[in-house]
Amino acid sequence: MRKDGGAACEGGKAEEGGERRLSELCSAAGLEEASERRITVVDCEARRADEVCLRALVNCKKAGVEIRVGKEGRKVLGAFDDDDRLPLLQYTQYLTSPPPPPPPRVYPIGAGLLGLSVAMFCKDVLLILFVCWISCGGADAYGLFGFDVHHRYSDTVKDFLDVRGLPEKDSLDYFAAMAHRDHLFKARRLATTPASSPFLTFFGGNETYRLSSLGFLHYSLVSVGTPAVSFLVALDTGSDLFWLPCDCTDCVRSLNSTSGKSVELNIYSPNVSSTSSPIPCNSTMCGRRRACALRRNACAYQEVYLSSNTSSTGILVDDVLHLGTNENPQKPVSAPITLGCGIIQTGDFLDGAAINGLFGLGLDNISVPSILANKGLAANSFSMCFGGRDGVGRISFGDKGTPDQKTTPINVDESSHPSYNVTVTNLVVGGNSSKIDFSAIFDSGTSFTYLNDPAYSVIAEGFDSQVTEPRYQPERKLIFDHCYSLSATQDSYYAPDLNMTFKGGALFYVNMPTVVIPRQGGYAFCLAIVKSEDINIIGQNFMTGYNIVFDREEMVLGWSESNCYDNASGSNTLPVGKGNKTSDAPAPSILNPEATPGSKNRSSTSSTPPPLPAGLPIGNGAAQLSSIANGLMMVIASLFFYQFRILST
Repeated sequence: MRKDGGAACEGGKAEEGGERRLSELCSAAGLEEASERRITVVDCEARRADEVCLRALVNCKKAGVEIRVGKEGRKVLGAFDDDDRLPLLQYTQYLTSPPPPPPPRVYPIGAGLLGLSVAMFCKDVLLILFVCWISCGGADAYGLFGFDVHHRYSDTVKDFLDVRGLPEKDSLDYFAAMAHRDHLFKARRLATTPASSPFLTFFGGNETYRLSSLGFLHYSLVSVGTPAVSFLVALDTGSDLFWLPCDCTDCVRSLNSTSGKSVELNIYSPNVSSTSSPIPCNSTMCGRRRACALRRNACAYQEVYLSSNTSSTGILVDDVLHLGTNENPQKPVSAPITLGCGIIQTGDFLDGAAINGLFGLGLDNISVPSILANKGLAANSFSMCFGGRDGVGRISFGDKGTPDQKTTPINVDESSHPSYNVTVTNLVVGGNSSKIDFSAIFDSGTSFTYLNDPAYSVIAEGFDSQVTEPRYQPERKLIFDHCYSLSATQDSYYAPDLNMTFKGGALFYVNMPTVVIPRQGGYAFCLAIVKSEDINIIGQNFMTGYNIVFDREEMVLGWSESNCYDNASGSNTLPVGKGNKTSDAPAPSILNPEATPGSKNRSSTSSTPPPLPAGLPIGNGAAQLSSIANGLMMVIASLFFYQFRILST
């Protein structure tokens, strides 16, 4: 113990008598004097490896002492109070309680005589299952799970959360807001270093609209635990961990909507879920980047994000993610997964950046796609599909795409955090073809496509040289440099084809290289590519009309034409690579430049979402499982019947 009030927890161990001496220091100082003191604890909170040291901090916090943690005490720790403590304190009894003993096994009379037959039977079952697995295509026989994906500005999300005051889709304010969000989102790519966890950043609002309550681009409704509880989680291909707000006071429990209604959000609780258990220290999931409390045998995590003082802290737990089958959506399949029990959220998370949890889709082994693959439930691959204009898409775990899909290798860079990085070898704009070589990241979390030179200039100059409409400069500055006016009587316009050739020779036709914006007295269209000064990102606007497959087994990225719901009524298949084409200008009934934010002047494709269910999502919103499981069950049932006949004789 240093005389200046500092306490060192070297190696995660408090000094002998540290709890008593530190507590006495806090109480003896008195509240008035203590409030002016500062206790510096080096690496204690970060390591979370000694309960004595942490309890001492709690006592100091109660005495009003400002506590700083980390090297040189740079970070203020404000999460200690009577109701909200760090994971290792909050779950002391929960983590140390031994699991209940298994029930005694009861053997029927004569079991020993049947032992050899049972062993031979099990051998036959394993052999038949292996042959069936091979004949069904090996990895292709895995399950296929999926969820609906909702855009942050979709009517579904806005109505679901009763959020108003957001810009109307395809308005100037809408494009300005999305561009501002993209600008912040790109920063996470530039800030990621090999020695740190992946960073994220969120949209914090601007002078006109408060958008922090919808920080990510896409959301899905997922169901976790026993009994099942639903959460509207943000999806992100740039991070790995799936975490939920968990038994917390420092988290978002409700949203105060602009209509005055309070929208309650579900909170996950491991103690309530009968299928939940903490991840022990010796688990492979408790990697080198995570702390471990040897005395409590629990794996703690802290994910730090780029946005100011934004983080999620808690412990890793095992639980189940509920998935329905095509044949019987009402009968769920419980997939075991690992997730973060997020006890303490800070920064933008308290302002609703990820309103009800974050679903990481990165390449690390802690991500849900990796876990499903390691459990043998799904292939280590997933797809994301972005279809029509209603803001609804599809994510499918285990999807390796179609036999006729096109693919390109994913670049592996050991010096940086893994990302879905690919190589472009050629660009075609209308009749102009340019041989060029550059790499770009496929990122579903970015709205538009960002390219640096020379790729940007090749596309922009080739596009501009083939458009006949006059150039248009919007009244407000947009991020798009090339816009063109449409006449009042014009109901369509010509846009040169844009396609890219990826490494390996596969062609990628861009379905939506332009966006339509309102202007005074009519409309204009813009080339929806933004000039970048750093990295290249292929955003959602280039992915529209495709099922994009992130195959982590083969390390390839695939794509095939899709409307996301081939069997859905009223769905529209977007044209892919049909040669020179015209694009329809929107009718005023769909894009009304005078419509106020939050009005009922919306697209006819909008739908009113159901309330947050207490149970499982079903129908199109439910997860889907391949029917191969039914065939295997029939094989097993037949073998049991066959063995019973043999034993009975």
